[in-house]
Amino acid sequence: MISALPTTHQALKVPEVMEALGLSRFKVYDLIRSRQLKSIKIGRCRRVPADALRAFIEDQLEEAA
Repeated sequence: MISALPTTHQALKVPEVMEALGLSRFKVYDLIRSRQLKSIKIGRCRRVPADALRAFIEDQLEEAA
């Protein structure tokens, strides 16, 4: 799943995160609100750093093990 991440962007849009994780918009924003997934806000735009998405995935894999 990590290979599905766009490699040209340092910060991903919410729809890109949705596609990478296979989750709904609501769930992605829920992860952001609960601080499980780190994000930044630039003006009115919400972005998820690619490293934060990778860290989230790795944390989920560790919890599942």
